[in-house]
Amino acid sequence: MKWLCGLIGEDIRQSRSPAMHEREARHLDMALEYRLIDMTMPQYKTYSLATMLDEMEQNGFAGTNITHPFKQKVIALLDDVSDAARQIGAVNTVLFRDGRRIGHNTDWSGYRENFLRGLPGVALHSVAQIGAGGAAAAVSYALLTLGVRQLSIFDLASDRADGLAANLTTQFPDAEVRSVRSIETALKSAQGVVQSTPIGMYAHPGTPFPPDFLTPDQWFSEVVYFPRETQLLKAARDRGCKVLDGVGMAVFQAADAFELFTGRVPDRERILREFD
Repeated sequence: MKWLCGLIGEDIRQSRSPAMHEREARHLDMALEYRLIDMTMPQYKTYSLATMLDEMEQNGFAGTNITHPFKQKVIALLDDVSDAARQIGAVNTVLFRDGRRIGHNTDWSGYRENFLRGLPGVALHSVAQIGAGGAAAAVSYALLTLGVRQLSIFDLASDRADGLAANLTTQFPDAEVRSVRSIETALKSAQGVVQSTPIGMYAHPGTPFPPDFLTPDQWFSEVVYFPRETQLLKAARDRGCKVLDGVGMAVFQAADAFELFTGRVPDRERILREFD
């Protein structure tokens, strides 16, 4: 049997997902092909997200990952979603099963596992999060499952931050989740800072805020993994912060998706070792 999987997104031609999935499949003596569907490419100019899902399903895909900017838009095109994906309001993995499309979210579990491995024992009472998009929603959900009590969310699209804060408050009524109107307000008195926007990627260079906003007693977590060390992560390390890059999140969300696609348990340690 040959497994066919993919990734739908924009500006994703440098994604590591095909290598991670296909290499692990070879280790497990499986035939698996993982295709990148970059919707900015000319050959997909006439496709909508809906028509792309239709074509993948008709061509026998076991499933597909979903990334920016489709993690929230895809939900309306699915037959069912997992409890976590429903609570988060974003899907990054779609399974095609018996004529049905089922959405899952492995971003949150991937981030959570990376955090537990990379920043054990850090203070979690108050955290600032920059970004409120699809990946950010999964990260904030993970943070609250880890025990964060006060979460301040900033996004340039303030209505998006408002909506995420309201949704999380419903899911975690014992925590204080608020949308703020400035990064300075978000970072003030925060014990940790999470950067969960695409800024810092090779396709979106720069920093979402000046590094001197960070203090040495804060920890800093990045979701961008390409490059492994973003400009902001390097600056945070240079300022004395404990830091966590986004590689582990990328690896563990991919491992969780691989297991959903194939039913086989991948070797997470091996994928992590071989990432670079």
